Amino acid sequence: MREATKKTTEEGLTRRHFMKCGAGAAIAAGCLHALELHAAATEARAGQAAAARVYVCPPCGLPCDKLTFDKPGNCPQCGMTLIPLDGEGGPPRVAILLYNGAEIIDFSGPWEVFGTAGFLVHTVAESLEPHMMVFGQKVVPDYTFENSPKADVLLVPGGGYGGQMKNDALIGWIKRKSDDVKYVMSVCTGAFLLGQAGLLSGQTATCTYGMVEDLSAFPNTKVVYDARYVESGKIITSAGLSSGIDAAIHLVSKMLGRGQAQSVALGMEYRWDPDARWARGALADRYLPDGLAGGDARIKGAQTKLISTEGDADRWEFKLLMSEPNSPARIINLLRERIAANSGVGGMVKRISHLRTGPTFIGGAKNTEIRWKFTDDQGRGCVTLKLARDTK
Repeated sequence: MREATKKTTEEGLTRRHFMKCGAGAAIAAGCLHALELHAAATEARAGQAAAARVYVCPPCGLPCDKLTFDKPGNCPQCGMTLIPLDGEGGPPRVAILLYNGAEIIDFSGPWEVFGTAGFLVHTVAESLEPHMMVFGQKVVPDYTFENSPKADVLLVPGGGYGGQMKNDALIGWIKRKSDDVKYVMSVCTGAFLLGQAGLLSGQTATCTYGMVEDLSAFPNTKVVYDARYVESGKIITSAGLSSGIDAAIHLVSKMLGRGQAQSVALGMEYRWDPDARWARGALADRYLPDGLAGGDARIKGAQTKLISTEGDADRWEFKLLMSEPNSPARIINLLRERIAANSGVGGMVKRISHLRTGPTFIGGAKNTEIRWKFTDDQGRGCVTLKLARDTK
């Protein structure tokens, strides 16, 4: 009896155990089926998303640069691996703004840097018509404001920016694009377009020599004279022309690392010194009278030929061959007028003096030289100008 009971119990347990296990298996199977359905649905959606994405060929200079594809793979024309148009998962993308009168080196210099670093660069303008650059070169944009693709960096060059300051379409696009990129970079007078778009408020900025003073007209903007480029949050402004190359290499360093930036500079045979303090706007000729300051020194009311002009932040020396007036006394009188009138003044529109005091002429000078003293914005002063007769 005991054995029979035990057998019955074991059978019952076995039966119940089977029923539980069977139910559990049924539930597990149901869950597994549901998971499989969910996974299948997820894959289907992912496939639909992938199918909905647009792919393009990395710029290679061939007609396929303008083609788009609905799935990943290789370009059928050049063989390069297709990349998403939205930029996700690919190399950093740079959008370069173009407009009539833009300065070539302002965007071509950085373009060379970014291209060497493996960035993907495209150009954007108000229309796809060829745009005339500052020296007559024609550039055909890749995109318009309406269809420009996603980018990580927005580059705004300078040049003939004046006509664009009231271009609502261009300024509006800069505003919108600046919200979608990681960095906004200007070169030369491109900083004025950033200022017009309201991007320099609360920022420290610089631009090309001779116009940094004008940049201070934008509200709540601190200007810098002694830097090749200035980084202020996501905004990077560079001084004039070749300074954009330094700013671009700096940006490569931020995004890819210092070693990659150094490699880019070496590949370009460019002497990149991130710690260099040389800046055109900080050179000592900015304290000279208007006409003598700058690379093409000339004096109003005189006929001159520039022989040499050189110096640094502490001193400046230039040599002029003057044919009219042709006597030391008349030359001295002319220079006295120019020195007293506008020494140390900079800016194209917003004229700002860089002199704290002076200039005051110093007595006792020879009749072949002028000496005057002043205090500059660095607390320095005293300049001597000597005249030399042509012996030929």
